Amino acid sequence: MDASSYATLSRQSGLIKEMQVVANNIANASTTGYRAGGLVFSEYIKGDGDGAISMGHAGARMTDLAQGPLTRTEGTFDLAIEGDGFFLVQTPDGPRLTRAGAFTPNGEGLLSTAEGHQVLDAGEAPIFVPAEADGIHIASDGTISAGGQPLGQIGVFLPNDPQAMSRARGVLFDAPGGYEGAPDARVMQGVLEGSNVNAIEQITRMIEVQRAYEMGQSFLETEDERIRAAVKTMIK
Repeated sequence: MDASSYATLSRQSGLIKEMQVVANNIANASTTGYRAGGLVFSEYIKGDGDGAISMGHAGARMTDLAQGPLTRTEGTFDLAIEGDGFFLVQTPDGPRLTRAGAFTPNGEGLLSTAEGHQVLDAGEAPIFVPAEADGIHIASDGTISAGGQPLGQIGVFLPNDPQAMSRARGVLFDAPGGYEGAPDARVMQGVLEGSNVNAIEQITRMIEVQRAYEMGQSFLETEDERIRAAVKTMIK
């Protein structure tokens, strides 16, 4: 196999990965708190001068952290963050950051996500909401109160190294570099943040990737036929 075929195969591999990312974005265009993903392509060069080989390599994933659209729901425990910051939830794999704020108290009175992950306060402890609590109000700093009496404060955090943050699963993110409080973030009660995926852009990109892949496949098939013809000629 010659250098051009290797370069095309490398490009095809990257396009397959990008297609998977784009398809996942489209599938989550309506998911609360979802952050669009992307793929970072880099150039890999081997050798120098006239004998150098350049290949494209999809080596890293990225996450679009832009604010998603805010929709008022009037739900008591529907929360959104205006500005930078993430809620912190406890999962079986450890604490994870999320922008999805559709919470509700579980059977034990602990504020949780729909998946059962406990929402953590500013001190990274679970938040207890008594069943008899009435007139729940959540202030812009995350403080929860009932009848004027504070119950706790929902934590809002920022990753220390946003570039190192990676998607753990769905709307959950892992921050291996740690995280700290986000004092400038504003918590909004009765509001949910939607996905920041631009569905039209993603569908357009999917078509572009598909066409690029088809062109690469056509080139590889042509090269295969050329090599087969050359081998037959040499055998004769």
